[in-house]
Amino acid sequence: MPTDFTIVGGGIGGLVTARRLAQAGRSVMLLEASDRLGGTVAGHEVAGIELDAGAESFATRAGTVAALAQELGLGPDIVQPAEPGAWLQPATGHAVPLPAAGLLGIPGTPLAADVIKVIGMPAAMRAELDAVIPYLGTGAATTLGALVRRRMGRAVLEKLVAPVVYGVHSVHPDDIPLDRAAPGLRAALGMQGSLAAAVRSLRAAAPAGSAIAGIRGGMHRLAEELEADLTTRAVDVQLGRRVTAIDGLPGTVIVAAPGVLASANGRKVVLATLVVESGELDTSPRGTGVLVAAGAEGIRARALTHATAKWEWLRERAAGRHVLRLSYDSEPENLEQAAREDAERLLDVSLPAAAVQGFARVEWTRPTSQVTPPDGVVVVGETAAGSGLAAIVAHANAQADLLLSE
Repeated sequence: MPTDFTIVGGGIGGLVTARRLAQAGRSVMLLEASDRLGGTVAGHEVAGIELDAGAESFATRAGTVAALAQELGLGPDIVQPAEPGAWLQPATGHAVPLPAAGLLGIPGTPLAADVIKVIGMPAAMRAELDAVIPYLGTGAATTLGALVRRRMGRAVLEKLVAPVVYGVHSVHPDDIPLDRAAPGLRAALGMQGSLAAAVRSLRAAAPAGSAIAGIRGGMHRLAEELEADLTTRAVDVQLGRRVTAIDGLPGTVIVAAPGVLASANGRKVVLATLVVESGELDTSPRGTGVLVAAGAEGIRARALTHATAKWEWLRERAAGRHVLRLSYDSEPENLEQAAREDAERLLDVSLPAAAVQGFARVEWTRPTSQVTPPDGVVVVGETAAGSGLAAIVAHANAQADLLLSE
């Protein structure tokens, strides 16, 4: 049988696209350079605990990922994170709870006490001017950072929004398009006339429950079930097939691996995972984790997730131990020691070297630019869709539907 579609790259974007095309009866070949599928949705074992090595949650907006999980039989295992929420480590001073009534760190009420505690009264008053600044369209503010800076000032951007956006998207707000970072915010701003009012309206319209969810046992199960599903649909999956040129590949070519195209580039993100024994962490002193503002003295990590405080299923599996995940965009010397010391400072606990029961380092490359493909070539995955499983799955579904309609 001739191949209708060749997909280069077996990340989630490639897997979802392959599945949708195969569901429609098309013949699909999927080529993956490594020895496994899933991309950054991967698992690894640390101190005898099976953990996520990459993505550990998904945005619930539009229900895109949840619908996919349901189709793959994972619906009963979709779980919500714990209630306490995240904290914020400012550039100076002690960590504080992240202001509650916001969107990606953008405050819905700039003069709220929890906002003032982070940015100070003068900065909060500057942000409040957003309510009286005329809205004339977003204009040149094509990135989230440019919009926040214009409407609410630099302090809100750097002290609140940047740590949150980095924790979610691994980029600065100046480097992510507005509509990719916050779908619906532009339209809400046009209707409400101020950024704070737009944030409040989006929060009010959001369905009850957390903005994120996970899968019991880890997000890597999503990749595993997708792989199993492709097998049942007779997709020709070939591992260890590194593609350096797309010329000559059969059928319509779909690129889900940005490195195949010369214009693609990326940025390294290092994830350090610690499994520790610590009675001080039993009370989750910093909620589900800490986001770090740029310039925080003595802190090298950009974010810390207290994974066993965030996910009940993992707390049960860890049997009294604690799992901490710290992300770095510039890897320090002796990563294990640096991660342990950063965790001590961010969580305000003592973590001697003897408390560490397991350590793992994972490195991922995140695309930093969109790719303009050659004529006739379709691009899916993070490079085209932006970061986050919700965006990647929705984009892959849309591209598959477009290809089938043609």
